[in-house]
Amino acid sequence: LFAARVWRVPRPVPEPDALARAAAVLSAARRPLIVAGGGVLYSDAGAALESFVEATGIPVAETQAGKGALPYGHRRAAGPVGVTGSTAANALAREADVVLGIGTRYTDFTTGSRALFTDPGVRFINLNISGFDAAKLAGMPLVADARAGLTALGRALSGWSAPGEQATRAAALVRDWDARVDAGRGGERLTQSQVIGAVNDAAKPDDVVVCAAGSIPGDLHRQWRAAKLGQYHVEYGYSCMGYEIAGGLGVKLAKPDAEVFVLVGDGSYLMMAQELVTAVAERVKLVVVLVDNGGFASIGGLSEVVGGQRFGTAYRFRDPATGRLDGGELPVDLAANAASLGAAVRIARSLDELRAALAGARAADGTTVVYVRTELTGDPGPDAGLWWDVPVAEIGSTVDVEQARTRYAQAKRAQRHHW
Repeated sequence: LFAARVWRVPRPVPEPDALARAAAVLSAARRPLIVAGGGVLYSDAGAALESFVEATGIPVAETQAGKGALPYGHRRAAGPVGVTGSTAANALAREADVVLGIGTRYTDFTTGSRALFTDPGVRFINLNISGFDAAKLAGMPLVADARAGLTALGRALSGWSAPGEQATRAAALVRDWDARVDAGRGGERLTQSQVIGAVNDAAKPDDVVVCAAGSIPGDLHRQWRAAKLGQYHVEYGYSCMGYEIAGGLGVKLAKPDAEVFVLVGDGSYLMMAQELVTAVAERVKLVVVLVDNGGFASIGGLSEVVGGQRFGTAYRFRDPATGRLDGGELPVDLAANAASLGAAVRIARSLDELRAALAGARAADGTTVVYVRTELTGDPGPDAGLWWDVPVAEIGSTVDVEQARTRYAQAKRAQRHHW
């Protein structure tokens, strides 16, 4: 059982005819776009992707799992794509005539529930180790390892580059999105956007940010500026509430020299706060940024989309007269809770205090919880305004439900019906 073994990971190369077809389609593109998924990370294909786009000039949009595929500021980086994406990448996606997907599963969040890519003649080339995912969106499968596939495709496209106006438009769109993100990080009130910006500024390229559930992962995908592949560790496949601190422990064990910043909302913190005890007992240092907005902001917002009224998503007493959760705040002290579990706690009530708390937590020897209070329905930060297919009741007793159903039916018409 414990004998040393060497496991050699195979890197399948593209089938020659499939490679030739993909190169022919891509070289005829006028508005090509790359969608980089988690396969870029798993295949260690970051350098291969950078070489490929430097040679071809194709802009790169990144999924949640592919965040950091190109470092922030790279001239080919178009930013996050999809429901939790940017206006820049989503505009390029709507206009694209050829999409090269690399290691992406084309989830609902990435494709806007198959309503994002709207060019009537858009074609998909899907470079993926999985034949199932390579065939999605009626695409042209290119079944291969991401790194080996990019290298082969680069050779096949030698001498070709995308039209210059595509790169010019992408750069202008990215500048506009960056300005919107910067604007969201200003102001007097302490918002979630400001918290993300402060942590981003505190993190060095080899550090790691960890998050999993609630509204923070979506805001991180939109706003985090990844310095390199691997800096961004966000579990968002099933919004696993409670993963954050436990996941941060695993990341720190894998990268002991990195500073690990765990961002966690109050609802997710309450799911598995006890792992702070593990961090303290095992002397595994984490910087846990606990964002308390008094409830479930993500689920509350989603309930409004489907015509609901944020039922049960705020930490409030129920008013016996009205039955609503507006009878005052619950006397819950999460900072005191974290301290009772053995962690050092720093409370930040302003942006300056937050920056100072993060600096102090970095300098500390043990796990520190930086507690920040923000508004439940405060500034949501910049949004790409993309639809997500969450079904709405056909009939309801409120106008909100009826209006939500009308919007839902209209949005469904934009979906691609082949998969």
